[in-house]
Amino acid sequence: MERLNLNLLRALVVLLEERNVTQAANRLHLTQSAMSRQLSQLRDYFGDPLLVREQNDYLLSARAKQLLPKVDAILADVDNLKQEEFKPETCQRRFSFACTDYVAQYIFPAVINRLQRQAPGIDLIYEVWKPEQITQLGHLPMDLVSTTLSVLPEGLCSIYLGADKPVCLMSKNHPLAEHSEVVLADAADYPFVRLNSGGDKDSFIDKSLEKHGLNRRILFEVPYFSAAFEVVASNHSLMILPEHIADTAMQHLALDYRPLDIRAPENHYHLCWHELHDKDPAHAWLRECIAEEMKLSNYSPK
Repeated sequence: MERLNLNLLRALVVLLEERNVTQAANRLHLTQSAMSRQLSQLRDYFGDPLLVREQNDYLLSARAKQLLPKVDAILADVDNLKQEEFKPETCQRRFSFACTDYVAQYIFPAVINRLQRQAPGIDLIYEVWKPEQITQLGHLPMDLVSTTLSVLPEGLCSIYLGADKPVCLMSKNHPLAEHSEVVLADAADYPFVRLNSGGDKDSFIDKSLEKHGLNRRILFEVPYFSAAFEVVASNHSLMILPEHIADTAMQHLALDYRPLDIRAPENHYHLCWHELHDKDPAHAWLRECIAEEMKLSNYSPK
């Protein structure tokens, strides 16, 4: 096969995004056998397996990871050739969004409600955001990311959402709750709960402790704020987190927070996407919609 038509290119993108022949077939309204034939044609054309089975799952080959952003860009250019005006009410697209469970739980219901009113054909897939993925965004099937960044990596675009400062979260009956601020040397006597999703929110603590010959014990590391809150509320552990999230936590559980006695770096929040998606009208409309809802939310930085 010497030529590759646009339908096969679209099939390639969907197969690599879904990593599942059946799900790709459903998304493209094809039979599973037709989808399998297209995968076979693509494998022949590129001389590569593209999808590699591992137990009950498929993994992308190295070649597939290289192809995905390039083919995405080609298809976006083709769509722009025929696109006259984007109309959200008629758009039929699925977008992936990576963020913390805090954003998904407290802010995204308002986003979904708005989409249902203005663009009922748009679907969103939530994924837990991992900080190390930021430099790989162009190679991932991920449309938008909400994260904490001090410097925007090359190739990424963003909308600035606001800023706040880190504070120390604790149970209401914690011994340190009796003080107006948390002295870092005192905090080192207690175990910490740490979040491993979203942006870097607390590594500055370890650097400050190291200067004084101290370190801290990480009692529990988890990607979900909701689980972290429950643990902190149930014992004398501590957690470093943004002030607006601490405000929300203490509204729902027996928690409190205090400022730190050290100068902490501000948290700067961005809605990010790879430049591959920058000229996509549907993507542009969606990101502006999400950014507006995030800025208006009572659960965002004040």
